[in-house]
Amino acid sequence: MTPKERIEAVLNFQQPDRIPVIIGVSNATGIKMGAYRALKKLLGVTSEDQYLYDWPELGTALPDKEMMVRLNSDVRGVWDRMPEATSQKNKEREPHSDFIDDWGSGTREIAPGEWFPGIHPLADATTVKEVEEYPEWPNMDDPYRVALVKQAAVEIKNNSNYSVMATPWLLFPFERAYMMQGLDKFLFNMAKYPDFATALLWKHLELCKTLMGHFLDELGDNVDIIKIGDDLGTQENLMISPTMYRNMLKPIHAEFISFIKERTKAKILFHTDGDVFNLIEDFIEMGVDILNPIQTSAGKMSNLSLLKESFGDRIIFCGGIDTQKILPFGTPEDVRKEVKRVSGILGEGGGYIMSSVHTIMNDVPPENILAMVQAIED
Repeated sequence: MTPKERIEAVLNFQQPDRIPVIIGVSNATGIKMGAYRALKKLLGVTSEDQYLYDWPELGTALPDKEMMVRLNSDVRGVWDRMPEATSQKNKEREPHSDFIDDWGSGTREIAPGEWFPGIHPLADATTVKEVEEYPEWPNMDDPYRVALVKQAAVEIKNNSNYSVMATPWLLFPFERAYMMQGLDKFLFNMAKYPDFATALLWKHLELCKTLMGHFLDELGDNVDIIKIGDDLGTQENLMISPTMYRNMLKPIHAEFISFIKERTKAKILFHTDGDVFNLIEDFIEMGVDILNPIQTSAGKMSNLSLLKESFGDRIIFCGGIDTQKILPFGTPEDVRKEVKRVSGILGEGGGYIMSSVHTIMNDVPPENILAMVQAIED
């Protein structure tokens, strides 16, 4: 099979010639720059370093064409951009100073080359009026954001055998809310000031839909998978109760998914970390086609047989290769065994795309990255 045929088979719950691989095409399926440089050195590749979204502070590598082939990836990515003014402002700012995005939130350097979310412009807000009067809501109609989308998608579709996964950098309603407030404050406000929290979430949905609409217009039919998501899980459970999710956040996710599906035939990949087992039925009901990253170290998500038995004929699994212990601390043989174990369970009969559990971090040895992507051939 070609890579595109392999992905199409899995998306239709059919058995491909081998398990397909997604790597390097989004921040949720990517490789941090330190690990990427070590991998290039191991392989003798001397290409120039590039960052996903042209965003060094994000720290995620944009693998070049040669490296994507070496990584066995069956998918190629298409992305939007931050507004030109935002990008230019950050390129010209003082070295090591705060990175501020187009929403007014941002990151701070906590160690050389390591950036952490620390700028929350609505940190003290608790009223609907403060949402309405916030002066720095971004302009999602800026054509610069999507100016390269159509060309990139057409190039992949017409001149390669790879599937296209499109990943606009939206951060999505829930994640954007806690970027604007800080995670602890927004979770508190969901309980203490639900009217405010709901207004903030719906404002983010409005902006996300506007940008997604332009993004989909540019993509046309040249796309196979749209990646969206919101991190909802922790190591052992959910960040919020299922009842709070269904009352406050599920209607927003459902509307966003409906908005996308009305405009494209592409499958929707929903990224959400942690133990989200208790929401998978909700995801299926809303129209999620692919669930990522299947954090096998988190609660019930570790029970792969139960996942496959309960949901495997209704939702496609993507991810599953552990980034907490196996990839950073195991041997290449440990990695190969884990790939065999996970793909043997989740991949039976189709319905599984292999990837690491979220981004491959800088503590993962390059030998283990190679073991992961090569084991699938075995």
